[in-house]
Amino acid sequence: MTSKIIFSPEAHRGWLPWGLLSPFLCIAFVVASLLGTSPWMKSLGLEDAEGDPVGLVGFYAFLLIPFAFNGLLILAWVWLVERRPLSTVGLTGPAPIKTLFGGVLTGCLMILFLVAAVGLAGGYSVAGAGPALASPTAMGSIGILFLCFVVQAGVEEFMFRGWLLSAVTRKLGLPIAVVLTSLVFTFLHWSPNQHWLIMMSSFTFSAFACAWAIRAGNIWGVMGWHIGWNWLLSIGFGLPVTGFVVDLPALLVRVIPQGPDSLTGGAVGPEGSWICSVLFLVGIAFLLRPRKS
Repeated sequence: MTSKIIFSPEAHRGWLPWGLLSPFLCIAFVVASLLGTSPWMKSLGLEDAEGDPVGLVGFYAFLLIPFAFNGLLILAWVWLVERRPLSTVGLTGPAPIKTLFGGVLTGCLMILFLVAAVGLAGGYSVAGAGPALASPTAMGSIGILFLCFVVQAGVEEFMFRGWLLSAVTRKLGLPIAVVLTSLVFTFLHWSPNQHWLIMMSSFTFSAFACAWAIRAGNIWGVMGWHIGWNWLLSIGFGLPVTGFVVDLPALLVRVIPQGPDSLTGGAVGPEGSWICSVLFLVGIAFLLRPRKS
């Protein structure tokens, strides 16, 4: 790996966009996937007028349909326009399934640590242990959500840390690619009146994921981490995941936020907590540590 190559040195045989164009293409792909699926989802009652998912089935559809559409757009672009192999977008390396599930475990452990840290700092009160375990229906829904997050988080990693990071790296170098990828990720997760702490958390989330992909030389592990992180956050504690509340009883412990939004993350969930940003910064430092000779 060099400052201009990440994942695989195989050359592209088609048109690789200019470095500063790729971030705008990424945004365009996301917009196209939303415009292409939202009217249909609204017609089926899966989305409300604001574009938010309606009920649990609507949330399933939100995680599956636009993200799958987006992933297919990126895949077609890589194959037909840039004409480069999937190894150059991070789908490479030995034992991909083992690496993926190792990432899932790491994501779950990091969410457990984050929620515990916010709780120990006084951000949560406990309101019950494992209420979902008493409901076979809830347990089935939790399993379905895992599969949905495989699509959602998998596509996000393929798009941001796989395609965008590698495309910009080949044109502008790795440091600029990390910054631009993280800025686009933050922009696409931004909403009006969002607190700066939440934007910082989005940026550090992406920078951490970039650092993982760079160190590993592939995106399998960070893809699994993102899946495990989103899944356990959504079903483990009755907390929002990136502002979305899943209408299910908690799998592990039901907690009730208390204290300032800067600690709990407010309506966004613990991803908006300052503790989350610190966790990602520590993770980045760990991933950037020198390799043993």
